[in-house]
Amino acid sequence: MPKSYPTVSEDYKKAIEKARRKLRGLVAEKNCAPIMLRLAWHSAGTFDRQSKTGGPFGTMKHAAELGHIANNGLDIAVGLLEPIKEQFPTISYADFYQLAGVVAVEVTGGPEIPFHPGRVDKNEPPPEGRLPDASKGADHLRQVFVTQMGLTDKDIVALSGGHTLGRCHKERSGFEGAWTANPLIFDNSYFKELLGGKKDDLLQLPTDQVLLSDPVFRPLVEKYAADEDAFFVDYADAHMRLSELG
Repeated sequence: MPKSYPTVSEDYKKAIEKARRKLRGLVAEKNCAPIMLRLAWHSAGTFDRQSKTGGPFGTMKHAAELGHIANNGLDIAVGLLEPIKEQFPTISYADFYQLAGVVAVEVTGGPEIPFHPGRVDKNEPPPEGRLPDASKGADHLRQVFVTQMGLTDKDIVALSGGHTLGRCHKERSGFEGAWTANPLIFDNSYFKELLGGKKDDLLQLPTDQVLLSDPVFRPLVEKYAADEDAFFVDYADAHMRLSELG
């Protein structure tokens, strides 16, 4: 059964397209695609399907959620976005933050991700501790993505490929370094680097290495390393569904 989306006005759709153009300019000027993608993911990834709480509903603008340890540094993204958001008072923060994530992937050469507006802002930030912990293994990833969010094993691997963008900062996450040689280009090099083994100058987290050791995850890593088009198709689908949780 096809998903039904909220109905938004023509004016709202026009505002979204104008905001999209402004966001493209911001991402290109500030090279801030990685942190915009992280903002969108961390906003959406708190969804809990049992309690129907959390998710991509604009709560990241609240100091309480920005104060979660997993969100260290995301106040920078919120601050960069606010001057553009002020130009579009009719757009919800929920839509705006997810649109920024979609634009971040597109501007850096990644796939176009379908964007459906109509998310409403909520005031209650989710409790801390719902986002993945990079120091843990496959059981933890499945607990967060499959049990809590309702996504799939394939989504876990495809979304992990988003680490082709950006780097870890010691003061934010406890880890330091980039996953790929060019962390401002969205491609399939994350998977190629994983299969190529550890390198002194590139990062591999425990949650990255588990993609190689898990018998379900590894064939997908090999598939995406060999076929960027297949990765882009699966990534766009997984990102869209992540951005629409709840």
